[in-house]
Amino acid sequence: MTERFKRVHIIVLDSVGVGEATDAAKYNDEGCDTLGHTAAAMNGLTLPNLEKLGLANIRPEQPIQGVHVQKKPLAYYTKMHEVSAGKDSMDGHWEMMGLPVLTPLHTFPKGFPDELIQQIEAFSGRKVIWNKPASGTEIIKKFGERQMKTGELIVYTSGDSVLQIAAHERIIPLEELYKICEYARELTIPEPYHLGRVIARPYVGDNADNFERTANRRDLTLVPPEKTVLNFLQDAGIDTLAIGKINDIFSGKGINEGWHTESNEDGMERFITLLDRDFHGLNFTNLVDFDAKYGHRREPVLFGKALESFDRQLGQALDKLRADDLLVITADHGNDPGFRGTDHTREFVPLLVYSPSFTTGKALPVRETFADLGATVADNFDTEKPKVGSSFLNDLK
Repeated sequence: MTERFKRVHIIVLDSVGVGEATDAAKYNDEGCDTLGHTAAAMNGLTLPNLEKLGLANIRPEQPIQGVHVQKKPLAYYTKMHEVSAGKDSMDGHWEMMGLPVLTPLHTFPKGFPDELIQQIEAFSGRKVIWNKPASGTEIIKKFGERQMKTGELIVYTSGDSVLQIAAHERIIPLEELYKICEYARELTIPEPYHLGRVIARPYVGDNADNFERTANRRDLTLVPPEKTVLNFLQDAGIDTLAIGKINDIFSGKGINEGWHTESNEDGMERFITLLDRDFHGLNFTNLVDFDAKYGHRREPVLFGKALESFDRQLGQALDKLRADDLLVITADHGNDPGFRGTDHTREFVPLLVYSPSFTTGKALPVRETFADLGATVADNFDTEKPKVGSSFLNDLK
């Protein structure tokens, strides 16, 4: 089979959901709508590039304030439903690459068992404080000054399958924090924990008024139990490039080159630079600020401003795309900044698929699983196909 596209670029707008999924009630997320509530808080979003691709066409029955339906959108458009049991980043990204997480990972709404905490304390030589669900920024504000004096570890979780350890970079050097997190990761892979992620959450600042989490975050995920589309591409000698936390999410499996980023802007600058590189394969990018900085903190206006900033950089990227490029813009879950709580929200995610070679965009059928994206990538490069997912490559005329 002749490849349709030499390069496929996937941009994951981390947490930018487009309205409650059909199973939102199962997650107590009825009424969530990341994009809609963000647009309302902004009194209208200004997203000219996403608009011309067809963002509003995805949900014409639910207007996005400030973003208009296009008569002739440039991209193919639809939305995707998640089949994974959870609504975490790992679940969403693995599913995109053909490996849904169908067995729920464990969560710890009352904190982690004493035995686990004691093991972490013994290994690190440091006491643990908190050990309950929390907003990361709020818990650092609450305990950060104490942590600086005592050298303790701030351990917390969320509604997801995750253990997070926060520490001031000046008090606990990054390498030490990473080693502690790596140990915690080893402990929590098997039962009875079977935890999705351990996250190192370093911060800086002098007091509660100016504490700030840094870009030195590290996500330690489970190793995918089976090969993903990334592995199929790599096995076939096809380039796999990863920007942002993609490398962490897949534990480096199936990835040839990866770059950590400091912000959405930094990630897009790297993405735009790679458009000048003559590679053959997949460029997989995650932009995490929507989620980490604004979604969990329930900051809808800042979330909206970040979307507008992304849209401006997207314009630079669109100008660099070649006729044999395929650009996919999507998300991994929702995180409605106008919703209750601080956790991810169970939502449909957008799917915009564009190439300069298209004459016009059209609606695609709603995708029943994120894995349709991975199936399409595998189909394009004629590699081994994932067990889950249906390619929409032939729908792109």
